Formats: sequence, C-alpha cells, structure tokens
Amino acid sequence: TVEFIGGLHTTIGKQVQLKNLSSNTLAYNAILVGRDADDFSLPKGNTVTIPPTREGFINVEFTIRFLHPAEAVLILISNKVDGVNGATMTFSLKAEVKNIDPLGTIKCRSPCYEL
Repeated sequence: TVEFIGGLHTTIGKQVQLKNLSSNTLAYNAILVGRDADDFSLPKGNTVTIPPTREGFINVEFTIRFLHPAEAVLILISNKVDGVNGATMTFSLKAEVKNIDPLGTIKCRSPCYEL
C-alpha cells in the first residue's frame, strides 16, 4: 500500500521502487484503475524499464480535492524485453486528508438579530 497523506488542495508525490533481481531487462506499463483513479497521475509517464540487477522507479502523484478518503490501484504489466516477461504487480493507493488550511479569511460586520 502506498499512502498519500496531506492537506486539502495539496499535491503529494511518491515513488514506487522496483528491483530487478534477474539478469534480463524488464519493462512495465503502468495503469491506474479504481474509484478515484482520475485524481492520481503518473507525471513522468506510464512506462519504466529496469536494467538487469538494477532498480527503477515509477512516480505517482495525487492532488487532494475532496475530504473523503481516496483509493485506486496501480497495476504494472510487463512488456516482453529480450524474450522475458516479468510478473504483473499491483499496488494499493490510498489518500487521506489530515489538515485543512484556509485559503484566506474575510472580515465582515453584520447584525446578529433583527426584529
């Protein structure tokens, strides 16, 4: 599970680290699915290539627009490289509002009661 916790109207970025322990290059296509998938994004693209015995990263961003918790699933589907397929991987994405900072304040004067 990848958690995105922050204030209302903020954008939070996370990196998912992928390790390739094999001696072959692996490549993945990423897709976002689920109820709130439209609020998540892949700012550096939806593909990642991982050289043999190295690691790669996929960036995921979430902009908190609503007070309710958000959920989606990140699915990484392997592409054949050098005749080798990697395993399909899934990650649960969860977001939650922890604080609300006002965008501004307005002062006004008004009678509290009128007959």
